Amino acid sequence: MHKLSPRQWIVLVLLTIVWGINWPIMKAGVTGFPPLTFRMMCLWLGTPVLGLALLAMRVPFRIPREHWRELLVLAVFNMFIWHALIIIAVQSLSSGRSAILGYTMPMFSAVLGALFFGNRLPGRAWAGVGAATLGVVLLLWHEITNLSGRPLGVLLALVAASTWALGTQLLRRTKMPVPTLTISFWMTAMTTVVLTVLAVVFEQDRWIAPSPTHWGSIVFNAVLVFGFAHAAWFYLARSLPPVASTLSVMLIPVVGVFSGSLVLGEVLHWQDWAAVVLMVVSIAAVLWPARQPT
Repeated sequence: MHKLSPRQWIVLVLLTIVWGINWPIMKAGVTGFPPLTFRMMCLWLGTPVLGLALLAMRVPFRIPREHWRELLVLAVFNMFIWHALIIIAVQSLSSGRSAILGYTMPMFSAVLGALFFGNRLPGRAWAGVGAATLGVVLLLWHEITNLSGRPLGVLLALVAASTWALGTQLLRRTKMPVPTLTISFWMTAMTTVVLTVLAVVFEQDRWIAPSPTHWGSIVFNAVLVFGFAHAAWFYLARSLPPVASTLSVMLIPVVGVFSGSLVLGEVLHWQDWAAVVLMVVSIAAVLWPARQPT
């Protein structure tokens, strides 16, 4: 198991809050607004914010040419597919349950790591995966009927989660000799181009002027999600073992469910509260320091 440093704990707490409350914010942002266009606008505003952060911190922008191909592969699995599919899923599903389906990623990541990347998971890690999986099932308890009527949204969210899981495994193993913020900036910039093309091709005939609510969601995503959260996640994914970095963010869908309840009036049940306990157990199973032999 892995013990987090104080800096990693601070980043994790802030990441959990920002990404958790962003699910109902995204739902509000794509309600009555083209989803790919919403994401495109977030990226066009968020990429310069991230670039300014690199300048302020004196982080270099250059990535050697021999690593461009690997950068593209990382962007495809960490950014392109995830952002295109999950924002469409959010429009067709409730905000909290979109978060739950999106955060099946840790389970996908743990299984992929064990089956294809040679990760040897101790019993505590598998127990954490099991607890997190049961928590997801409980959170979806009252949504099965609704979800079954929206198979495309469910499928898109699960495909997005599984590709993000693969991207996390690849990012953990990258040997690019550049700072994580540099990788984050260029993946975000590349995703801006890809989402712009998709929005123009598929949604140009549905473009409308954003309402104040839409603008608020766009600015929140631009500044806090693309300007901070993605860089924070890549930092954790690169600095922690895969199972620790992925299961450590399992409280995000819990925050998403409860913030969705407060903001959008979604009804909570006992299964939601039980899932909170299971998510905490999952995180503790992976991150609690092992007892040292005396």
